[in-house]
Amino acid sequence: QVQLVESGGGLVQPGGSLRLSCVVSGFTFSNYAMSWYRQAPGKERELVAAIPNTGGTTNYADSMKGRFTISRDNAKNTLYLQMNTLKPGDTAVYYCNAGVFNSGRYYPLGRAYWGQGTQVTVSS
Repeated sequence: QVQLVESGGGLVQPGGSLRLSCVVSGFTFSNYAMSWYRQAPGKERELVAAIPNTGGTTNYADSMKGRFTISRDNAKNTLYLQMNTLKPGDTAVYYCNAGVFNSGRYYPLGRAYWGQGTQVTVSS
């Protein structure tokens, strides 16, 4: 059974940091690219960052560049997102996802390859 379980969300003040984790089971983690998405209330889900299966060159949405870092530990079947200098606009539910890269673009796999999400709230 495919499972992706996120953790590490919470309430943080503007300028603060959080580290999200996503533990994966039920498929060969090291064979897949991985990503973080987020969805704020009333908005569409958006790609935050993606990383190839080997942990090579990573992709970030422009608004997250320089503040967020995606990484993975294939030995631990775990994906991470280090978030620094958080802003109220970063408030959202954050999801991890398995997918593939094709011609430099990330494509998420289907519903089974999404986590349940972890809430991040940035507020003073």
